[in-house]
Amino acid sequence: MKRVALLGCGSMGTQIAQAIDSDDFPAVLTHVFDSSKVASEFLVEKLKNKPEIVENSHLLSSQHIDIVVEAASQDAVKDVGLSILQNKKDMLIMSVGALLDESIYDILSDACEHFKRTIYLPSGAIAGLDAIKSVKDELESLSITTTKHPRSLKGAKFFENSEINLDEINGSTVIYEGTAQEAVTLFPANINVAALLSLAGIGSEKTKVKIVADPNTDKNTHHIEAAGKFGKMTFTIENVPDEINPKTSRLAILSAIETLKKYCSNDIQIGT
Repeated sequence: MKRVALLGCGSMGTQIAQAIDSDDFPAVLTHVFDSSKVASEFLVEKLKNKPEIVENSHLLSSQHIDIVVEAASQDAVKDVGLSILQNKKDMLIMSVGALLDESIYDILSDACEHFKRTIYLPSGAIAGLDAIKSVKDELESLSITTTKHPRSLKGAKFFENSEINLDEINGSTVIYEGTAQEAVTLFPANINVAALLSLAGIGSEKTKVKIVADPNTDKNTHHIEAAGKFGKMTFTIENVPDEINPKTSRLAILSAIETLKKYCSNDIQIGT
């Protein structure tokens, strides 16, 4: 049975931990860490099988585990990603935007090769990545339009230098247009899907991103368009926001759980 460590005990980390804690999951959660020890303790209290709380994030990968699941932040990936791989542990990353920093991507990619480890990036809140990857050499354009309720966008770095007041938006409003490279910096908790899409396709500078705030929606919607020599593909995904953290879609959490389950299982595998 695979042994799992969890980095980040917020809404997403908690739900991943609870899935592992269920009777039919082929893994055991052995260690957890969060920058807030209170969050770690609160999570552990909810679980039947009590993992150990470690004192700092670097101690996670020094334990007898197989994989570290990151559900914390882009900064957490940058801080501990290399040490996890150096300790010869695999890693599942939810804060994919960290990898659009080319230096971080190159360091972690080289470490995977050197230490014979693997980083897993779940499909998250979008679909169609298998198809995008299969045609990436023939892609000529790739874009994603994300529509969310204004409350799901609050707190983003973008608004520190913007005159947009989310509380005053009364209809569907485009608040941002740019590249995936820029978007994941300005909306680090909202638009990891753009980072993932760009990594699967034609890169972060060529992947176009539009973000729409709509007070009349109760979904997180992602509309993807891809075109090239192969033809054209469009995908539209309407996600239910997570009840605890509306910045995250329920599908993103389910995707992480399924990716981890696939990692831990010896079974017929469907898709990539």
